[in-house]
Formats: sequence, structure tokens, C-alpha cells
Amino acid sequence: MGRSNKKDGFIIQAGILAAAGIICRIIGLLYRSPLTAVIGDEGNGYYQSAFNIYTLILLISSYSIPSAISKVIAQKLSVKDYINAHRVFICALYYVLVVGGIASLALFFGAGFFDKGPAVQVIRVFAPTVFLYGLLGVLRGYFQAHRSMVQTSVSQILEQLLNAVVSIGAAYLLILLLLSTTDRYTLNEDYSVSLGDTVVMELAESTVDESGNITYILNEEQQTWNTRHAAYGAIGSALGTGSGVVIALLFMWGVYRLNRETIYRRIARDSHQEESYGDILKTISSVIVPFILSTAVYNLSTVVNQSIYKWLCYLQRGMSDAETSTRYGIFSGKAVVISNIPIALSSAMSAAILPTIASRVGKGDMEGAREKTAQAVKTTMLIAIPAAVGIGVLSRPITWLLFRQRVSIDTAAKLLTALAASIIFYCLSTLTNSVLQGIGKVKVPVHNAAIALMIQTVVVGTLLTFTDLDLYALVLAMLIYSGTMCILNQFSIRKYMGYEQEMLQTFCIPIIASGFMGVAAFLTYKGIALILGDDPYPSMLHNALALFPAILVGGLVYFILELVLKGITEEELAAFPKGRLFVRIAKRCHLL
Repeated sequence: MGRSNKKDGFIIQAGILAAAGIICRIIGLLYRSPLTAVIGDEGNGYYQSAFNIYTLILLISSYSIPSAISKVIAQKLSVKDYINAHRVFICALYYVLVVGGIASLALFFGAGFFDKGPAVQVIRVFAPTVFLYGLLGVLRGYFQAHRSMVQTSVSQILEQLLNAVVSIGAAYLLILLLLSTTDRYTLNEDYSVSLGDTVVMELAESTVDESGNITYILNEEQQTWNTRHAAYGAIGSALGTGSGVVIALLFMWGVYRLNRETIYRRIARDSHQEESYGDILKTISSVIVPFILSTAVYNLSTVVNQSIYKWLCYLQRGMSDAETSTRYGIFSGKAVVISNIPIALSSAMSAAILPTIASRVGKGDMEGAREKTAQAVKTTMLIAIPAAVGIGVLSRPITWLLFRQRVSIDTAAKLLTALAASIIFYCLSTLTNSVLQGIGKVKVPVHNAAIALMIQTVVVGTLLTFTDLDLYALVLAMLIYSGTMCILNQFSIRKYMGYEQEMLQTFCIPIIASGFMGVAAFLTYKGIALILGDDPYPSMLHNALALFPAILVGGLVYFILELVLKGITEEELAAFPKGRLFVRIAKRCHLL
């Protein structure tokens, strides 16, 4: 449980969550590489399609529970109302048992309504996870309300670790099961099929482009084999997601049991009058429902874009579900997954700032809420802007380090470069959503997200229908959606908080410093790569030997320029986790 002297240290708490989030994203990326090697781009497409539907149902049912519960409980704790804070927790558990159960059943039996083909079975595997996640969300929200992010952070890491292990293991075992039930046929790397040492099914046709990439044109029997292979792998990956939630839930429940004596001791000393569970349920519902609508609409663009893309590919171009899923798997399973890494910081900052803002507003301290908002926005941009530039200029080596499929590396890298700017927009809009929710304007992000969604839907539909942009239409839609959300949320914060965004230190200086950083990182990578042989498909070792020094040089250039240009003060730097260490280093180098 957080102590009173730490209640306003939300940057530290956000740092804890951000560190856990980044660790989780790194684990996610590291296991994605061997997983993709097992299930392929087509399997990735089935998994991502099903995962997006699962996420939508999760958003509608219980994904917003941690934020909503932390807000309600934080308001109770700000006046030391421990009795009703715990009653909110108990009531929330019953709420998710009902809502999560209904959502889980709807996902299982309605899977065919949301998608078609092999993705339907993958969706059904996700269904029980929706129910379990609601319980996990309540426990996480309870501890976040106490400004204690360590428990959530550890549970997230445990969740991702087991997810990684089970995803790869289950996918591999299910594919072995497929082989064992088909007379031990083997799918070769060139998509021919062998029985023992004898090739029993030759390739129908293959083409080679200017870069030497081979594209295989499979006959119907070969495609059926490949699709079954991909589907079994996607199902195994979905089992990993559920296993991760189970271990995280067990951990959080264990932490609660360990703290139970302290919790009840506080309750016993509390003199507040108990609120009825009926009144508490009304309070929870009045907060959760707008939170759910806001989060669901905010994230609905992914499912909308996926559905439009698949539908138009089938209707206009006559593409098969397997081909469409393979293309979408490159975009969603590679480029988007990498671009989401820096957004972990914004998600952590949002989770940490929401109870802080709610507590300030509950005490009538709007000036304090504005100060905390400015601090959170600046901290987020200090990391999001250079992250976007770094990912943009080093997209190919980053993608090649994680995903070793030659046939799709160029497409994935170009998509990642195009997505780079959306990192900044998504980080800022995610944070401002939480600020608006924290000041009680929970319906405003819903309204803003709905407007942005309508605009981007028209754009993506038009581009896919009348242009040949293909996956780049989805990139433009993401840029328009996240950019529109940033603008609308900024106007809303100014209107309801009287908040004026500082521009020079928050945006201008980080952009200038990031520009020089990007040049330094790119030249460092190219220089080392040239020394090592300048192979367009370098070994993992050679790629890493060029990439990691480039990242270090870029980071050092950015840090120096931020201090030289006065983009960050000593007090702000000291507020970061291990900030005092950075202050001492900067002073020894005469940068402060």
C-alpha cells in the first residue's frame, strides 16, 4: 500500500508501471519472433484478427475496470473513507462476475458473427479469458487507487512471461498434433509437402522479384494444408494469452490476501457510515459505463479498419481469407506491435495520473490538477517524441532483429516508418483521455473518439476503394484518428480545466533534439553496418552489433541536447526514477 508521503509521486509510480510495461512489450517482441517462425504471417493474421475482436469485447466488458475502480476508490481514500473504499472493491467483484460472464459467453457463441474462417476457433479460445480479466482488473484497480503500482507491475510481467512460454509451446505442440493426425506429412520451407523423405506434393508455381524474394503460388490442396498449419498455431498463441491472465490473477489475489489484515485493521478504525451496496453499484455503474464507452470507442478503430480491409479485399479484389490474413498479419502482427512499445509509457502514465487527478479534484484543487497534467504531458512527450523518431529511422534493422522472414521484411519496415508519427499522437491522446476522466468529464472522450472514428472510417473506406494504397490506407487512418483525438482532447481540457499547453519545452525542444538524435543514430548504424559488410539481410549478431550502438549514440545525443537547450530542469530530471543519478552525471559533465 502507498504511504502518504508518496501520494503525489505519480511520476515515480508511472515510472514503475512504465518499466513493467516496457519489459512486457520487450518480452512480447522477443517471443513474437519465434512464434512467427512457427505459425507464419498467415497464422499471425488469424491470431491478430481474433485478438482484436477479443480486445473489443474485453473493452466493452471489463478492460476499463482498473481505471474506473481506482478513480472511485481514490476519491474515498482521499477523505480516509476506508470502509466504503473496500465496499466499492467488493461490489466491483460481483459486477465483473456478472458482466464478464455474459461477455465471455457472447464471445464464445457469437464468434462466427465477428469473423469467418479459422479466426472463429481462435476467438472461442479467447472467450474464457474475458471473464478472468474482469477479476484481475478489479484487483489491479484496487491497488492503483492506493498509489501502489508495484503489484500491478509484477503481475503484468508474470502475465507476459507465461503468455510467451505457453504461446510458443502450445502453438508448436498443436502443429505437431496436426502432423501426427495426417500420416506424418511435413510442410517444407518451400511449401512442398513430404511424407518421410519423399516429396508428395510439388509447388504449383513460384515467382522471384528484383530483390530475390520468392513468392509461392499454392494450389488448393497446398493452401488448405498451410491454412490448417496457421490456424493450429494461432489457437496455441491464444492459449498463451489466457494462461498469462490466470497467473496474474492468482498473484494479485495472493497479494490481496497478504494485505488483508492491514486492510481490515484500517476499516475497524474508520468511523464513516457504511453506504448500501445498491448506492455503491449505482456509483460504480455511473463511472464504469462512461469509462467503458470511452475506452471501447477509442479502441474501436482497430476492429473497424480490420473489418473494412478484409471485406473490401474479398469483395473488390477477390482475395482469399488466407491471403488477406497474411497481409494483415504483416501490418498488425509486426509493424503495429513494434510501434506500440513506447505507448506503454503513456498507458502507465495514464493509470498513475488518473487517481492523482481525481484526488485533487475531489479536494477542490484544480490548480494542482493542472500542474500534474502539465508534468505528465511533458514527461510523456520527452520519451514519446524521440521514440517515434528512433523507430522511424531504424525501422528496418529493428524489424529484422525481431522478425526474420525475408519475404515480408521490406513491407513491415516501411509500414513501421509510416506509423512512427502515430506513436506521439496515441501517447498524448491516451494521456489526455485519463485527465478528462479524472476531472469527471468521462463522457467527453467518448464524444471526441466518436467524431475521430467517423472521420477515419470515411477516409479508410475511400482510400481502400479508390486507391492502391492497400495497408498504407490503414496507416493513414491511424494517423488521422489519433491526431484528431489529440486536437479534440486538447480543446476539451482547455475548456473544462482552463489548462494552457506549454509548447517550447514540451514539444519544440524534444522535436529539435530528436531530429539530431535520428541523424546520429542512422549514421551510426549505417557506418557500423558498412564495416560489417553492408548485407541487406545481415545475421542477427551483425544486425545487433550495428543497431544497439546506434540506439545508445542516439540516446546520448538526445539527452545532451535536452539539457543544453534547457528542455528539462534539474527538478524535473530528479523526479524520474533514478533521476538523482542522472542529475549527478549531468553536473559532472557540466550540462546542468
